[in-house]
Amino acid sequence: MAQQEIQLDRERFCCKICKDLMKDPVTMGCAHNYCMSCVKTHWDNEDDRGIYSCPQCRQTFTPRPVLGINTILAYLVEKRTKSGLQAAPADHCYAGPEDVACGFCIGRKLKALKSCLVCLASYCEKHLQPHFQSPLFKKHKLVEPSEKLQDTICSRHDEVKEIFCHTDQQCICYLCYVDDHKDHDTVSAVAERTGRQRELGQMRQTIQQRLQDREKDVKLHQQELEAIHGSADKVVEDSEKNITELICLLEKRSSDVKQKIRSQQEAEVRRFKELQERLEQEITELKRKDDELKELSDTEDHNQILHNYPSMSPLSESTHSSSIRNGPLRNFEDVTAAVSQVRDRLEDILSGTDTNSLLNMCQVNVLLLRSELPF
Repeated sequence: MAQQEIQLDRERFCCKICKDLMKDPVTMGCAHNYCMSCVKTHWDNEDDRGIYSCPQCRQTFTPRPVLGINTILAYLVEKRTKSGLQAAPADHCYAGPEDVACGFCIGRKLKALKSCLVCLASYCEKHLQPHFQSPLFKKHKLVEPSEKLQDTICSRHDEVKEIFCHTDQQCICYLCYVDDHKDHDTVSAVAERTGRQRELGQMRQTIQQRLQDREKDVKLHQQELEAIHGSADKVVEDSEKNITELICLLEKRSSDVKQKIRSQQEAEVRRFKELQERLEQEITELKRKDDELKELSDTEDHNQILHNYPSMSPLSESTHSSSIRNGPLRNFEDVTAAVSQVRDRLEDILSGTDTNSLLNMCQVNVLLLRSELPF
C-alpha cells in the first residue's frame, strides 16, 4: 500500500514531458505543470510557427508566454524529493519495446526525452542536461525522440541532409548538391520544412473551419429534423381532432336522420291505421247494405219491393287509396337517395382534389427541405 501511495504521489509531481519529477516547475495558462527546461525546449521547436501549445491538452498561446516558477509546487516537489521519493526511477520511465531508449544509459535504459539531429543520438532527461547547460551544444537541434535518426544522414556521403531538392523532391546533403543537383531548384531543408509547416497549418485551419461549418450544419439540420417531427405530430393531432369532430357530426346527422325517418314512419303508420279503420268500417257497411239489398231482391212480393226501395239509403263515397300506396315508399326512397348523394360527395372530397393537394403540399415541403441541405 505504501509503495502504491508513493507511485501515485510521484505521478502527481511528474513532468509529462520528461516523465520525471519536475525541476523548476512552471504552470501554463491551461493549468498543466512542466519542468521549465522541458517547456522551453518544446517551445523552441515551435518558434518557426509562432504558435505555442501545451504538450498535454494542445491549447495554443500567442505570443510565447513568459513563465515563472511555481514556488508552491517547487516546494512540494522538493519536499517529496527529500523524503526519498526519487530514490529510483518509476517503471514507466524505463524504455519499453515501442519507446525510444536513451543511447547513453548503462544497463536498463530509460526512455529518451529528446533526439539530437547533430549528435544523431537520443537522450534521457539526465543525459540531455549537457545540451541545456554547455555552450558547446547550443546550436544542436533537438527534436522529439526518433528511431529514424539515420534517415537524416546521406548513405552515400555520410553527411547530414540539410538541403531539399525541389526538382527531385528529396532531401540531400551538401556533397550531393555539388555532385548531382547543382543546377536544380534547391532550398535549405529548414526553409522547406517551414514552408511545408505553414501549408500544413493553413490546411489545418481550412479543415477546422470546414469542420466547424459541418458541425454547425449538423446542429441546424438536427433542429430542422426536430421541427419536422414536431410539425408532423401537430398536424396529425389536429387532423385526428378534425376527423373525430367530423365523425361526431356525421353520427349526430345520422341520429337526426334516423329520428326524422322514425317520426315519419310513426306518422305514416298512424295515418294508415286510421285509413284501415275507415276501410274496415266501409267494408262492414257495404256488407250490411248488400245483405239488405239481397233480402229485398229475394222478396217475391212486388208490392213490398216497390214500397221499401225508396227507403234504401244511398251508398257513401268510397275511400281512394292509390296515392296512399305510393307516397310513403317514395318518401323513404328520397331519403335514401339524399344520404347516398352525401356519401358520394364525401368520397369525392376524401379521395379527390383536396386530399391530393394536401399530400402534394407535404411532398413539396419535404423536397424544398432536401434542396436546402448542403450535401
